[in-house]
Amino acid sequence: MHTFNDRLANLRNDINGQGDRVLGLALRAVESYFDGDREKARSVVAGDEEVDRVDVEIERASIPLLGMGITEEKSIRSVLTIVKVNNELERIADCAVDIAEAVLSDVALPAKIPDVFRVMANSVIGMLRDANRALAAGNTHLAQQVLLFDDTVARFKQELMRTAQEQVASGALPVDYAFRLLTITKSIERIADHCTNICEQVIYLHAGLIVRHRPEGWSKPLPPSP
Repeated sequence: MHTFNDRLANLRNDINGQGDRVLGLALRAVESYFDGDREKARSVVAGDEEVDRVDVEIERASIPLLGMGITEEKSIRSVLTIVKVNNELERIADCAVDIAEAVLSDVALPAKIPDVFRVMANSVIGMLRDANRALAAGNTHLAQQVLLFDDTVARFKQELMRTAQEQVASGALPVDYAFRLLTITKSIERIADHCTNICEQVIYLHAGLIVRHRPEGWSKPLPPSP
């Protein structure tokens, strides 16, 4: 009979594998948009089925662990973290599908995608990669670095919206494509949000601390209320 620790180790392997799977999906989605590669976009849509399957398997395997009578706090946090991260990864995969479906839409891609979008998209892929690394290694410092980068992504979005408005006004960017670009930008931004959620869970798991977001920016982790 498998012990709690054996099952937890298997779950950790599964969630890390799911993280790699979702990272690959998000990367292919962004690449398909950069290159106008419809075949790659179709592979993203098809790959989401495997993410959904593993998502259900991880959830089903997590629930029985909480019924094994474990009382050690970090062990309980470990299971809860896996459940929450699993949900975040599934939502990231959905965002990747949204991007891929935009590539497969009837809206023609312009000859040149705004440079700031490329920087924003590549930065968010980097956030996801680092969030996965932080989760796998229990690296709270790396997790905090991902949190701090969220404000930079917001600035990229503001610059992109301003650039798109200027290009639409000058006739350099078709209106229908500008709306599509806004939709994809929102998907990229949501991926960044899910990455910060994952990193909050990494900090909670390994430090027992809850990170709270304040208007002036990310604060130091605060201990949970008694």
